[in-house]
Amino acid sequence: MICDLHCHTKLSDGSLGIEDIIAQAQRTGIDWLSITDHDTMASFSRADVLGERAGVKILHGVELSAYDKDRGQKVHILCYAPKKPDRLEGLCLKSCEIRKEVSKEMIGKVMERFPITLESILKHTTASKSIFKQHIMRALIDYGYALEFYGELDNELFNHKTGTCYVEREYPDVNFVIDLIHTAKGVAVMAHPAQYDNIELLEELAKKGKIDGVEIGHHSADEAYRSELSAIARRYELIETGGSDFHGLYNKVPTHLGSETTTKENLERIIKLAGKM
Repeated sequence: MICDLHCHTKLSDGSLGIEDIIAQAQRTGIDWLSITDHDTMASFSRADVLGERAGVKILHGVELSAYDKDRGQKVHILCYAPKKPDRLEGLCLKSCEIRKEVSKEMIGKVMERFPITLESILKHTTASKSIFKQHIMRALIDYGYALEFYGELDNELFNHKTGTCYVEREYPDVNFVIDLIHTAKGVAVMAHPAQYDNIELLEELAKKGKIDGVEIGHHSADEAYRSELSAIARRYELIETGGSDFHGLYNKVPTHLGSETTTKENLERIIKLAGKM
């Protein structure tokens, strides 16, 4: 059984629509798929219909933006199978608004340096619930200022420490986000701890019994990091997940649907836990 529990569509910062994602999942032989767009659950009903048609089982998911205030770090939490998703709508709207404000400020800085228009960026966001850095870079590529999304210009403009056009805001507190997921009767899994160096936070949350699982299978984690995460997961009996984090054209590294997966045993643990919520 092949289970990819992390991917993105045009509804957030992916380049493909739901239809293309599910058709590719079918061609790839994926049995279970979770579309986990950032801070939006707009894929749920459409994915159910198309998944049933294609013979791909759909696990509802959303990747929620959060902030570890004690360490001053971003953290992303994957919510799976929420029985009461309406309880997450306010949080999603708030996070999308924060991202839009940040992106508009970054766009203003970029437009001071490059003669591109706001329309040249927004035309790539028509299906998205927000505006992402990838959309800005796509406009710069369209007009010949770069050849790739994650090259020298991206680093110069958007490096989180030195970027000349980078802007950051705090997202909702991670403890609040996890509590809200559980209020929505969903399963809370920390996404890609290696990406934001969240391993200390993971252990802290696990000790408190707040987090349900951790994404270990992710391209950002090398073998040593995965071993460390697995040890923490075993120590606290956390669910271990994996997913491609597929973004299509906007992939940071070469990756495809099914390149990272969740085992059948851990998928069943998610479904079982969700049933108890």
